[in-house]
This record gives sequence, structure tokens and C-alpha cells, in this order.
Amino acid sequence: MDNNIKSPIDRAENHQAGTIAKSFLSNVFTYMSAALAITGIVAYWFGTDDSLISIMYSTEGGMNMFGYFVMFAPLGLVLLMSARFHKFSSVVLVALFILFSVLMGMSLSSIFAVYTGSSIASTFFITSGTFTAMAILGYTTKTDLTKLGSILMMGVIGIIIASVVNMFMQSGMMDLIISMIGVLIFTGLTAYDVQKLKRIGSGVEYGTEETNKLAIMGALSLYLDFINLFLFLLRLMGGKK
Repeated sequence: MDNNIKSPIDRAENHQAGTIAKSFLSNVFTYMSAALAITGIVAYWFGTDDSLISIMYSTEGGMNMFGYFVMFAPLGLVLLMSARFHKFSSVVLVALFILFSVLMGMSLSSIFAVYTGSSIASTFFITSGTFTAMAILGYTTKTDLTKLGSILMMGVIGIIIASVVNMFMQSGMMDLIISMIGVLIFTGLTAYDVQKLKRIGSGVEYGTEETNKLAIMGALSLYLDFINLFLFLLRLMGGKK
């Protein structure tokens, strides 16, 4: 008798949790898509205008102080948003996310000087397809990806260290290996992060300030997955000028 009574209630609760999770993820992807659009527009704007790209470089051709600021400021903003997540309002987090997206666009504008426009466009579409497929996998799979996520995060640390070492070694083979591993890592992280965000979305209260802040930070995670996947694929597939 109890089972017959509880079963419809459980089904209703599960349905409600699923609906909230879908709404939460919809907000996450909206924030992420808007940020990617800002980055893409700014990158193209700066990358195709010599007068704009020149403000980040000295007359000798090397990067100036402003250029270094543009390069490292996004990392600082990610750390700031993560550390002050509970203190900042959702409005402040959105503003910082927009600033981050603009600075990332300025930083990525240099790819237009290295790679052909057609290869950048084709790599972007390949990245979009791969990201979408893994996002769907992460959302629909019943397999717990928690352990995989831990391994992949260690892999991220590994490729960061390897990239720093290769800055001094200048090994083309190591660069190729790092790029291939990077593609695999961020492909997997996309599925892991979407599954994690789905679980978060199932346990939040829809429409609250805290939920909106979680959606913004979730969008930042997926944004970083997409950008890193794009850059590693570009290093593998991009046609240089």
C-alpha cells in the first residue's frame, strides 16, 4: 500500500527535479553562448584591424605591458570569481564574466595572424560539433563520470606543466603530443562538467540568486572547456599562413 502511494509522489518529484535541471542547464548554456559570442566578435575585430592589435605590441614587435595584462588578466578574473563566488552578487559575476570574455577575445585575436581564416572557421565548427556531442553524452549517460573527472583534472595540470617546459624546449613533437592529449582531456571534461551541472541543477531551487550564480559559474566552466578544446584542435588542424 505504501509503495503504491509513494510511487506517484516519487515520480512527480523526479519529474520536477528533471524540469528544474533542464531550466538550470538552459541558463548555463545561454550564459556560455553569450560569452563565446562576445569573445568571437572581439577576437575577429582586433585580429583583422592592425590599429587595434598594435595596442598590445611594441614597435619592436614584442608584446608590451598592456599585451601581457590582456594575456594574464583572464586567469586572474577566473580565480577572483571562484574565490569570491559567495560574496559577489549575480550582477557582479555577470559583469566580470563579460569583462573576462572581452579580454579573452583580445588575447585570442593573435590567432588571425597565425592561422588562415578558413581553418579557424572550420576548426570552430568541428569544436562546436564535438562539444555538442559530448554535452549530450554527459547529460544522457547513466555512468557516473566523477572518477573520470578527477583523472582529467590531473591531466589538465600535467599538460600545463608540459606546456611550460616546452616553452623552453621548443619541441615540435612534444607540442603535437600535448595538443592531442589536450583534445582528449577537454573532450572528456565537457561530458563530465555537463553531468556535474545536471546534478547541481537537480538539487537547486529555481529562480533564486544562488541558483543564478551557480549557472554563471557553470557557464564559465563550459566556456573554458570549449575554448581549450578549440585551441588544441586549432594547433592540430589549423592551416598556418
